[in-house]
Amino acid sequence: MVDTVTPELRHALARTGHRMTEARIAVWQAVSNAPGHLTADEIASKVQEADPAINLSSVYRSLALFDDLGLIRQSHLGNDAAHWELAHPDEQFHLRCDSCGKVEHHTGSLVDEIRHHLEHGHGFVANAVDLVVTGTCQDCRLLPGS
Repeated sequence: MVDTVTPELRHALARTGHRMTEARIAVWQAVSNAPGHLTADEIASKVQEADPAINLSSVYRSLALFDDLGLIRQSHLGNDAAHWELAHPDEQFHLRCDSCGKVEHHTGSLVDEIRHHLEHGHGFVANAVDLVVTGTCQDCRLLPGS
């Protein structure tokens, strides 16, 4: 299973003195192979399908470690559960459709404008910005009866 690990993960773990474990590999694969955002429970389900011996606490510890290393990030997409995905720059923010639940990334200058406004208007330096915009996607708007 170690042969399927990306160099990015291998390097991040090695430079911080962490071991490559089966649980970490399984969690990494679940997140990196996902077509979108997953909750921790969805990741745990995928991991346990691949290897039932990996327990839930190992999944959560791996997610926390990968988040600390900047490899993944969690977003709150308007519902109760946090969702995980591979890390991306803050400039990519989320557009979540209230009708179908689809989440898309959008890249634009808005996050830079927010950072600038906070720093120069309020003296506040943002460490991270997690912007989620909710509304109706183009596909749902084009459905008959919409």
